[in-house]
Amino acid sequence: MKIILLYILCINLLTLGVFGADKFLAVKNKRRIPEKDLLAFCIIGGAIGGLLGMFVFKHKTSKPSFLFRFGFIFVCQILLFYFMRF
Repeated sequence: MKIILLYILCINLLTLGVFGADKFLAVKNKRRIPEKDLLAFCIIGGAIGGLLGMFVFKHKTSKPSFLFRFGFIFVCQILLFYFMRF
């Protein structure tokens, strides 16, 4: 159980960092991290970190297609965590 919680903590911190890095690259007009990669980090357990990244860095909050896909992943993870009794 502790290993799973440690994994969730680490992947969410990593996802938060990736969202921050993408925002930094966007501001500098540099080559960006693809949306599919951002969503992949969310899928493997980093949805909460992605949500924090969206609010902290004000990143990807006005793109409806991304928000829809992210929202689906987020809801699925919340349900998964609920049924796993975290």
